Amino acid sequence: MLSDVLGLTPEEADTYRTLVSVASATPAELAELVGRNSLLVVRILVRLEGQGLAARSVGDTTRFVASPPAAALRALLVQRQHELKLAELELDSLDEIYRAATLGRGVAEVVDVIHGTEAIRERVGHIQLGARKEIMNLVKAPFFSPGSMTDSAVMERGVRYRVILERSMLDEGAPSFDEISRARAAGEDVRIADTLPLKLFVVDGELAVVPLLGSTRSVRAGALLVRESSLLDALIALFESAWEKATPFVTSAGASPSAPVLDDLGTQILSLLLTGLTEQAIATQLQTSTRTVQRRIRQLMDTAKVRNRMQLGFHAARQGWLDAEQDGERR
Repeated sequence: MLSDVLGLTPEEADTYRTLVSVASATPAELAELVGRNSLLVVRILVRLEGQGLAARSVGDTTRFVASPPAAALRALLVQRQHELKLAELELDSLDEIYRAATLGRGVAEVVDVIHGTEAIRERVGHIQLGARKEIMNLVKAPFFSPGSMTDSAVMERGVRYRVILERSMLDEGAPSFDEISRARAAGEDVRIADTLPLKLFVVDGELAVVPLLGSTRSVRAGALLVRESSLLDALIALFESAWEKATPFVTSAGASPSAPVLDDLGTQILSLLLTGLTEQAIATQLQTSTRTVQRRIRQLMDTAKVRNRMQLGFHAARQGWLDAEQDGERR
């Protein structure tokens, strides 16, 4: 933590922690405590002394004592905060220069072409790390980026993720129900659409990546990188339209008193059913039997007093059985 927040090396942080825990120590004694070479510890102590974190003992200059953490570390923290503030001001300045430059861009400067699957992954990862507010993602097979649909470190900064999955991906089990559940538990908003016209990755409404690959194995795979323009506005409008039409993906029973009949399994079955999955596909996703899925659907229909699944879906929506907000979806 000290190395991450205050800019100390791991060796410096470890040595300072150890020095804090003893009244005083010679470099040799400290080297034995931290399990490092004495000469290395001497160099570390010199650096800590220069940073105001360590000092020589008044009674014996061959021994070192730790400076009081509250005072010494607070000074370093203030310095780091000052540096971060300066960096933030510089970032704002560069952002203004960038925005001014975009006004004079021609068509060739609004859209760039990214060649190759690896280059697409690298560019998406890079702009994702720079996100400040929101990431919007249209996902359809095949994946152009492996692993999770989100970056947990980005989400921890308060960046909102809205993801729309094409239903055929659930039929094929990629991503799996468990993977989507973990993403939603981390705070991601997920909806399911019957079909999606394209893949799309938009960051902060300022930059978009539109993959144009037909196969992840294609050496000719490519993507468009779209900057602020009327084209980007159209892509964002396309996402918002798809978002409104898509079905929220709910993974657990909500706390709504209007849905007393649903447990987690019933919620999951009903949620997948309303996205259009077959009984067999639902059973595969939930790792249960088709017979169990059929039995639970019949129980839900009996409870709702309806004759078919379309009526069940209408009843569930009207009664708030699958209230995504109860399931933790952020708005």
